[in-house]
Amino acid sequence: MRILLDENLPKQLKNDFSPEHDVKTVRDMGWQGKKNGELLGLFAADGFDFFVTIDKNLRYQQNLYRYDVKILLLTAKDNRKETLRAFVEKIQHTIRGDGKLQQVTEVS
Repeated sequence: MRILLDENLPKQLKNDFSPEHDVKTVRDMGWQGKKNGELLGLFAADGFDFFVTIDKNLRYQQNLYRYDVKILLLTAKDNRKETLRAFVEKIQHTIRGDGKLQQVTEVS
């Protein structure tokens, strides 16, 4: 599974995922500063399976149906690495149940 971490997440978080996941950050891809619409287009074109973010407004700012994208929205109180590390196992568990995912799935 290919996972893209939004630039609002700590880049070190990718190291907490199991090796079976190919995890990249927006920065790794050279896409920092891209508007959400352009970023989602690049995500889909590059063959990522999941986009992980804490941007709660993303689903309201973009017409997500234009993109073949599955977004995992973390319902974290902040974007500190210590806070988000607890979400990595939940993300991996959610991904394993891929058939049940909606276009935007909240992970809490």
